Amino acid sequence: MPGGQVFVRTWAPADAAGGGEPPIVLLHDSLGSVELWRDFPEKLAARLGQRVIAYDRLGFGRSTPRTEPIPLSFIRDEAEAHFPALRRALGLDEYVLFGHSVGGVMSLLVAASGREPCLAVVSESAQPFVEERTREGIRRARDGFADPAQFAKLARWHGERAAWVLASWTLTWLSPAFDEWSLRDDLPRVRCPVLVIHGDQDEYGSVAFPEGIGARVGGPVEVAVLTGCGHVPHRERPDEVFAKVAAFLAEKGPDAATGGN
Repeated sequence: MPGGQVFVRTWAPADAAGGGEPPIVLLHDSLGSVELWRDFPEKLAARLGQRVIAYDRLGFGRSTPRTEPIPLSFIRDEAEAHFPALRRALGLDEYVLFGHSVGGVMSLLVAASGREPCLAVVSESAQPFVEERTREGIRRARDGFADPAQFAKLARWHGERAAWVLASWTLTWLSPAFDEWSLRDDLPRVRCPVLVIHGDQDEYGSVAFPEGIGARVGGPVEVAVLTGCGHVPHRERPDEVFAKVAAFLAEKGPDAATGGN
């Protein structure tokens, strides 16, 4: 892997006959890691009868630490360089992507590239552009992590990497140079089926986010806005997320996405 080693974990469905479908690959959020998915991957594998794979991006969780400032191009770098290298290393011929927050953005960019065998995308709480609500949420979170007890919770998942992880998130998204960043020109190139999940109480982005993705992607799309839900639907409303993902993949997923991108 360019830049170091990446920690990967796989969950297989209990049914030995299951798992023949293309795997679901999870892309974590800005402070996330494999372990921060908690029991979601295991339950997703069991509910859908498909293999689920999650990985820590470089600098996160148990992957190789990073010390250099993360570039403003980090989202595109992940989608166009790091993820394809990981996919090749794992020998994945076809797959479905499930990305949370910035992981959802990365998932959409992977699909938009047209060079990757992505059959479908589940985009959860993704930010296709930057809102003031996004910045405010990040500022509140940053200030909260000034409390040693709160920072210790982050260090539980990232160890010595925690300060870098927090700085990479806050300094990038709050940089004036990032104000005009968006997926506007990329979304029309997403041709595979997309499920967009978003909570209407998401502290990092309004419903303009899922609506914007739904209006601009170039392939079949379903938008699900969950009432009274915040930024982490898979933790806050897991049963609804499982049901929506299962129905989406049954109707528009790998079997319907003939040829993917």
